[in-house]
Amino acid sequence: MLAALPIPSALALPLALALPLAIAPPLAQALPQALALPLAQELPLAQELPLALIVPAELNATRLATGWAIFQGLLIEALPFLLLGVVIAAAARWLAPDGRWLRRLPSGPLLGPLSGAALGFALPACECGNVPVARRLLAGGAPLGAALGFLFAAPVLNPIVLASTAAAFPDKLWLLLCRPLGAVVVAVGLALLLALLPERELLQSDLLEERWLRQPLAAVSLLERRSGLVGAMPEPALPPATLVRPSLEELLRHTSREFLSLALMLVLGCLVATLVQLWVPRSWLLAVGGAPTLSILALMLLALVVSVCSSVDAFLALSFAAQVTPGALLAFLLLGPVIDLKLLGLLSLLFRPRGLLLTTGGAALLVLLIGQWINLWQL
Repeated sequence: MLAALPIPSALALPLALALPLAIAPPLAQALPQALALPLAQELPLAQELPLALIVPAELNATRLATGWAIFQGLLIEALPFLLLGVVIAAAARWLAPDGRWLRRLPSGPLLGPLSGAALGFALPACECGNVPVARRLLAGGAPLGAALGFLFAAPVLNPIVLASTAAAFPDKLWLLLCRPLGAVVVAVGLALLLALLPERELLQSDLLEERWLRQPLAAVSLLERRSGLVGAMPEPALPPATLVRPSLEELLRHTSREFLSLALMLVLGCLVATLVQLWVPRSWLLAVGGAPTLSILALMLLALVVSVCSSVDAFLALSFAAQVTPGALLAFLLLGPVIDLKLLGLLSLLFRPRGLLLTTGGAALLVLLIGQWINLWQL
């Protein structure tokens, strides 16, 4: 073994800064050996140092792989339905460019949302695919209540979701009835709540301009249409201008642009949902599954976090249905199709921030009340 040599004073400060204070003195007594032999032969603590560096790296690699799998799952699950919704919206724009049939939908405070919800039976898509269709309804001049009723109720009322719920819970008749009824109640309640806001404070400006182009001049002034003229037109109102059917090239260009803009917001939403899922384990939220109120709140938060599409959320709920209260189970199946982290980005293309806050708060309150009622009934 080589003899121990003292460390020159010029090396003392760099060595003290480079090595932990706990092992700097022993190293100072055996610097040549530390340079010539592995640190593990001289320092017991050095044997743990590679493990301390490797274990966090393995954990980070595992977490990264898990996050990538979650992100891929959310995105691949939602993209086909988003594309289907964009295609349906493009077909409606080509078949009825002036949107006259949309303006004939009922506009009453109750009949409007109910008629919009009924349209959900014809669209086999989840909430991601409903956003472009609802945007086309609003841009085409459909009554606000009808468009909102479709947006919030159709993700549950479409045939695929009803069939998947029945397949996952064939022995829970109350759930098969309460889920579509609860979705209609939430849709009507949100439509009534959002109707309290003026459209200029609720809808995004580009959507609002496109919508106002199809409104009668008695309802919207020329200034609001941004035609350059000031003042509202007096009665009687002129009918909205008849729009010509777009060419196939224009339709494809418009559809591609709309799909890309929606897909970008979907990617951002999936990324946020993935990050939250990595740092908020589901076991934390399921730990309070037996408490009547806390279980509802926990499952509502879980629905926001996991951001799974309504077409498959029933099978996910089946995995923890025995651990939670009936009201919490229904709350999970009702809130997710209306609002979640993945959907926030898409809804931001329709609503201004105030509208998003009202939608989130109103949906959470309605679902909480429905869940509490179910617990009083079933427990």
